Amino acid sequence: MPSATTGEAGVRPGAETIDMQEGNSHGILLLHGFGDTPQTLDLLSRYLFERGFDVKAPLLPGHGTSVSAFVQSRRKDWLACARQELASLQATHERVSVAGLSMGGAIAAILAAENPQLCALVLIAPYLEVSAFQRFASASHWIWGPLTGVRKSSSPRSILNPEERARNLGYGVYTGRLLYELWRLAVQGRYALRKISVPTLLLQSRSDPRIPPVVAERALDALASREKKLEWVEGGGHIITVDYGRDKVFEEVANWIAARSNSKC
Repeated sequence: MPSATTGEAGVRPGAETIDMQEGNSHGILLLHGFGDTPQTLDLLSRYLFERGFDVKAPLLPGHGTSVSAFVQSRRKDWLACARQELASLQATHERVSVAGLSMGGAIAAILAAENPQLCALVLIAPYLEVSAFQRFASASHWIWGPLTGVRKSSSPRSILNPEERARNLGYGVYTGRLLYELWRLAVQGRYALRKISVPTLLLQSRSDPRIPPVVAERALDALASREKKLEWVEGGGHIITVDYGRDKVFEEVANWIAARSNSKC
């Protein structure tokens, strides 16, 4: 197996970009969530690589290094990185699919709307809507944000497995401006759904403390794709790629993409 991570200067150990490429014809781009790192996609990456796919899970700008770098990052930076990584995979692979977790799901939806030639799209607990309170807080960030600075946002229910919760390398913080950036990205991702023709799998836990089940159901309805499916995962919280029930997540993702691997994407 090729090296699972790249050596990136200033990156926390374990948070590096995951790059598993061995000349397979089908490449998969995996995108992590807000304030998190590719560490949340490591087990999924290894599973997919063992199934015969090349995998790339980039560390998004501002993530995995320092809180100060995170505070300065913006959605345009995260999107630009994802677009560049997708273009790189498309230049070297016959077939390419995209999967995203949480905020990465919103980014993946945007990429799929822009790239109808993708083989498959997988949205894992995608962050596509925010509550009314979060919308108000995001829209008014310029008032309260400078006064409150960096705030804690960690939720123990996001990962119910205590061992995996302890391993998580996410910042667990936000600012008013970052909350605004996340909100606008979620809006962009939600609007992208109606432009997606790529076969799409949605994976969601009913116990997710951040994404209510109805959000996943509305996302499924909004998807323009003829091939679409919502699969419920039991036992986990929000980051279901590392939590209880992750084996089903791995199997569903691999099977969905593999079933479309021989088609002309």
